[in-house]
Amino acid sequence: MPQVRIVAKNFMDMVAALPTMRLDKLYESIFICEAVLRSLTPLAKKYVVQMLYVDFPVTSKSMEEGVLPEGLSKHRVAIEQLLHLRVFLETTDRKKETSYKMNPKFQSNMRKYLLHGGVLPRVSMPLGVTVRLPTLEDLESYAQKQWERFLLQLINSAQAERLLNFSSSMIRVFQRGLLSSRENEDPRLTENGFQFLLMDTNAQLWYIIREYITTSEDRGVDPADLISFLLELSFHSLGEAYNMNSLTDVQSKAIKDLADLGVVKLQQGRKESWFIPTKLATNLSVSLSDSSSRKQGFVVVETNFRMYAYSTSKLHSEILRLFSRIEYQLPNLIVGAITKESLYAAFENGITSDQIISFLQQNAHPRVAERLPTVPENVTDQIRLWETDRNRVEMTPSHFYEDFPSKEVFETASDFAREVGGLLWEDSQKMRLIVRGELHQQMRDFLRRSK
Repeated sequence: MPQVRIVAKNFMDMVAALPTMRLDKLYESIFICEAVLRSLTPLAKKYVVQMLYVDFPVTSKSMEEGVLPEGLSKHRVAIEQLLHLRVFLETTDRKKETSYKMNPKFQSNMRKYLLHGGVLPRVSMPLGVTVRLPTLEDLESYAQKQWERFLLQLINSAQAERLLNFSSSMIRVFQRGLLSSRENEDPRLTENGFQFLLMDTNAQLWYIIREYITTSEDRGVDPADLISFLLELSFHSLGEAYNMNSLTDVQSKAIKDLADLGVVKLQQGRKESWFIPTKLATNLSVSLSDSSSRKQGFVVVETNFRMYAYSTSKLHSEILRLFSRIEYQLPNLIVGAITKESLYAAFENGITSDQIISFLQQNAHPRVAERLPTVPENVTDQIRLWETDRNRVEMTPSHFYEDFPSKEVFETASDFAREVGGLLWEDSQKMRLIVRGELHQQMRDFLRRSK
């Protein structure tokens, strides 16, 4: 069954996938170099510091000399990561001995960073110029609301608000695997779209950002320039205002697209306009494995398959409807049940039992999040059993044939169905056949000719 896959766990995977020339060009920016350094494993960071002021190649053999046998696998992972990102360049001498040297551009910028420290990408606007800026609490609330409206638009629910008009760039991202549209029909969620809705916010953001970058060339934008700006954006201070006039045309368009997602908030003054990064922006340089950005859970599942969700969010209600039966809803409480019928509907849409269980575990209410298991075992086992039970039976459209005029006609029809690969079952004594449905017209034509 196809599933949504996050190919890039963070920007570093996307950076490494760039062509060599574009990747080396990125390393002309101190921000990119600093972001790469932050993303490395502890051992890889140690090797960078060791090699920072070494201007000659170091053999792989000499680097392995100080590694204990139990640490050899970590050493190889670190070296592979550094080579993958072209932080280390591999050379081979006449004796076919492998050596490593640091990428000159990366090395030069990291030396500057070490000596002079980091400098913010751009200076924030003075308070005297901007209007009253939102508090961090207001900004987080805005980002959450904007992100929920974004997902509600994707769900295409009757309850979803239609006030937000997304840019054409974001619509293309929607349609790339999450939505399908047929002629004279409204767009519908694909299997990937349903699976996407069960991801945590950090994973969802990365999926959208990845697709946004992937489609950038269709908009005439260099992916390297976009990656560079998005990484730079993650170094901006949360809640500070930055002048829109300091952006290039490409960056300005990207900021407006990101505002749709709640990554930044746009404000307009009398003469100037500015953008304010939200927490989603500062998470752009964070790996998916970092759980610090995940929100507090809200779901309690009981052993009798009853489910209580302590939430006022329309989005939470719509997501829970994907795999459960909502019985009633109070202002701050959603009550439902996980049933065989609701799960079968979810499986039909391409959602798997593991994704449902993972969603319930990741969003467990704090009262139950501390206990193990967070979701009762009888519930998780039954969810998996219902999926297995459904997958045991394969439905094949077919046609049943009987009342043949003679044994000869029956055997001729049986042989024909077997030759074309459509015979599913036969009973030679009672002269009955079952043939694949798509071959029904061929069977009818053959039987008419056989009369």
